[in-house]
Amino acid sequence: MSDFHQNGIITDFHNLTRRPVEALEADLVGFSTQRPMSLILPSLYSELEGPALANIVDQLAEVPYLSEIVIGLDRADRDQFDRAREFFSRLPQRHRILWNDGPGLRALDAELEAQGLAPQQPGKGRNVWYCAGYVQASGRSEAVALHDCDILTYDRGMLARLFYPVAHPYFNYEFCKGYYPRIADGRLNGRVSRLMVTPLLRALKQMFGPLPYLEYLDCYRYPLSGEFAMRTEVLDGIRIPADWGLEIGVLSEVHRNYSTRRLCQVDLADSYDHKHQPVSEEDASGGLNRMSLDIAKALYRKLATQGVTFSAEGFRTLKATYYRMALDLIEAYDHDARMNGLSLDRHSEERAVELFATNLLEAGGVFLDNPGERPFIPSWNRVRAAIPDLLPRMAEVVEADNAPGPGR
Repeated sequence: MSDFHQNGIITDFHNLTRRPVEALEADLVGFSTQRPMSLILPSLYSELEGPALANIVDQLAEVPYLSEIVIGLDRADRDQFDRAREFFSRLPQRHRILWNDGPGLRALDAELEAQGLAPQQPGKGRNVWYCAGYVQASGRSEAVALHDCDILTYDRGMLARLFYPVAHPYFNYEFCKGYYPRIADGRLNGRVSRLMVTPLLRALKQMFGPLPYLEYLDCYRYPLSGEFAMRTEVLDGIRIPADWGLEIGVLSEVHRNYSTRRLCQVDLADSYDHKHQPVSEEDASGGLNRMSLDIAKALYRKLATQGVTFSAEGFRTLKATYYRMALDLIEAYDHDARMNGLSLDRHSEERAVELFATNLLEAGGVFLDNPGERPFIPSWNRVRAAIPDLLPRMAEVVEADNAPGPGR
């Protein structure tokens, strides 16, 4: 069953009654004959040693409709890459690991850098971008999904619900975003979405008016979720940030390229928990501190492409407007938590808001001080135009890295 969000901008598949996963998968097996499906898993090597990924792989091993699984592996040396190959070997589907720190892909990255086309910094966005390139090089799918590798409550029904709208042969959706409640261990989670993105979007609307782009972003129930699916051709033309702004960047690009009638969101699960990032108040390079900076910069850059003009004075006004709205929302979240028997630490919530407010101003300074910055990774359309044979050579490198045999 489906309904529409309050402003009716995109279709919202809210699962008021959940179909069994076996029924969804039976449909998807049928859909896969017309629209083959691939999955991208962006992973750090450290996640192979964490509590979530082993269960994710066990669940994926039971999925009957996937044509290919593409694993982007970051921060791995040769021994770690070989251990990763063993770790993922129990997947019965065709699967390939992109060894992003290996000599083959590093050589291709250097070639892209020489042309001014390489991602400028490491991060999830860079990992996903290379995986997207490989999916196109492989040519084995017409729909592709992506989700994180730290989901503690993962079950394969989440993937089936995520794929369903873009894989169904009678639907015309190009892109689907997943959402779910951020509640775990009796606490209300999702601080960056609740305490930064929602009040920031409302503050921006108060300052600049109800711009279609801002209304569109605000219609997503959980804009920072790491789960989305799309038709494979969507990967060709999108330009994404290399950093924590990936999710906002992807939402912005599909809004630019497609009618909102071709976009949707879907309720994936009744409960969801993953590895929680520390706030890292003293370290701007990590945790929610870094995440909030990157998200703010991504929003400012996208708004600039919409014709919005920013200034130092405007960013100070935005900080004040955001701060007041965020504090008001904490009050509402506190009441919501109490009514539902959940805990919420108002002191830590307000400290997070103070950090985010400071980072809005900091991100504004970075935006104003670096007018020549190249913030987005080029689209794969552009890469193909500049280096026509790069994707086939990437496929060869990945095949060589994944070839069987000792030391391979």
